[in-house]
Amino acid sequence: MDQDARQFRTLDERHCKELLARHNVARIAWQAADGPLILPVSYVFRQDTAVFRTSPYGVISELVNPTDVALQIDGLDEWRRSGWSVLVQGRAEAVAEPADMVDLWTVDGLVPWAPGVRNLFIRIRPRRITGRILVSRAGVAEPVEHRN
Repeated sequence: MDQDARQFRTLDERHCKELLARHNVARIAWQAADGPLILPVSYVFRQDTAVFRTSPYGVISELVNPTDVALQIDGLDEWRRSGWSVLVQGRAEAVAEPADMVDLWTVDGLVPWAPGVRNLFIRIRPRRITGRILVSRAGVAEPVEHRN
């Protein structure tokens, strides 16, 4: 498709939340002690909150203290030059309430990809959730398929 025949359209918050709930890998960005960082995390989005597990000794453990963050997911097709993106802007903090901790240990899909002890739960409470998708000028969404 001709590049001039495409444009970005805004995804409404409901659609953004559906995409967040269907996916489980994101990038998290924040102003770390040594400067800006962006790292991948595996997460779960439930009850309008993103949660992930990490090591209490790694760089992401800085988020134990309330911190402004951005969490991004996307679906991209580089070959077709199409895709979508969802951005969550909010506040990250450690989950410390005993009842919440018990609940989170039983959540399906909240298993980190990284090896080692990952017993620190970080919750992101969104302040703003936005998204966009690349569509044809006719309003048809570009398919985002992964080529094998």
